[in-house]
Amino acid sequence: MQTAHWLLKPAAFVRGTWDDPGRAAAWLGDRLVEHAPRFAAKADRGSAWQAALVAAAAERLGWGGDVSHGFYLERPVFLSVALVTCSPNRAMADQPCPAG
Repeated sequence: MQTAHWLLKPAAFVRGTWDDPGRAAAWLGDRLVEHAPRFAAKADRGSAWQAALVAAAAERLGWGGDVSHGFYLERPVFLSVALVTCSPNRAMADQPCPAG
């Protein structure tokens, strides 16, 4: 599955939209902090590692790339977070943003 396939999902799945890559990446950072205590891998709980993911996300979004991460949490649960550029997306240029 391509990250851009998120554009095919209903708009109800959208948790936010941002014009600024830094603000979108900050949302990712908030999700990492929120779930960090439950990450199954203790190495994934570190704030320096999380800050590096946020910085990389801001950079990638800045040039129009998508960001997708997945983490196993305790009590076998999987957290999936994605930041998808749209209007246009590089992989699906003809697909509009689900939030309009």
